[in-house]
Amino acid sequence: MDWLNNWNKALDYLEEHLEGETDPGELGRLAGCSAYHFQRMFSYLAGVPLSEYIRRRRMTLAAAELQSGEKVLAVALRYGYDSPTAFNRAFQAVHGVPPSQAKRGAKLKAYPRIRFKFILKGTEEMEYQIVQKEAFRIVGFRTPISTDLDESFQAVPKFWVETGPHLAELFPLMNGEPVGILGACSNSKEENYYYIAVASSAPVPEGMYEWTIPAASWAVFSGNGPLPGAMQDLQRRIITEYLPDSGYELDKAPDIEVYLDQPGEESRFQVWLPVTKP
Repeated sequence: MDWLNNWNKALDYLEEHLEGETDPGELGRLAGCSAYHFQRMFSYLAGVPLSEYIRRRRMTLAAAELQSGEKVLAVALRYGYDSPTAFNRAFQAVHGVPPSQAKRGAKLKAYPRIRFKFILKGTEEMEYQIVQKEAFRIVGFRTPISTDLDESFQAVPKFWVETGPHLAELFPLMNGEPVGILGACSNSKEENYYYIAVASSAPVPEGMYEWTIPAASWAVFSGNGPLPGAMQDLQRRIITEYLPDSGYELDKAPDIEVYLDQPGEESRFQVWLPVTKP
């Protein structure tokens, strides 16, 4: 399973760079996806955000070095902390005691490195179809986002709230597929934007933007339920249950959220996942 091997290569890279800067773009490249996708998928697969996993691993190694006699400042600098205060805060968040206690035999926590493997589940059906689609244009609102997933997770919901009063402006522009209000992230080396838009060939109104999504094969999944929880649960199941046994790998096009209804108890939605045969 090539994509699983690629993900574990990304984890090898991560482990090798715990003492320095970790490049999300390189993690994505090794895993065969964007930095944004890597961070989001990592959180689904590992059950913890990438930033938190990195902090736990660094503090695990730091604790071992302190116990072996290393000085606090030297260890702090090695793992990217400019001051003992910042290092002390991070260390206590993981271990519950300050670094000085590690040198005195305090009980500490260890977080071993992870490797991905899959135990496939099939307890619930998943409704999907494979759709071949040429490049298509979307028009709508956008906001810049960070390559750091924790920051983008805060920015995107805020953007939906801000855009809510203007969603009606998108409906007259809608004249293509997927049909619905689309959420898509253009995270790449060239630009990092999150779009709330519609598939459209119409002229771009003032205050809106256009973006062409590349041709791809899409695994299209349908779901319903209260948002955003039901959408997030479907995305998690796609990554952890469908993809490993599907014969497909994640392609480099963006995945797309398609909202068919206004948010409610039984909102209908789709997830368009770009896939390719290895």
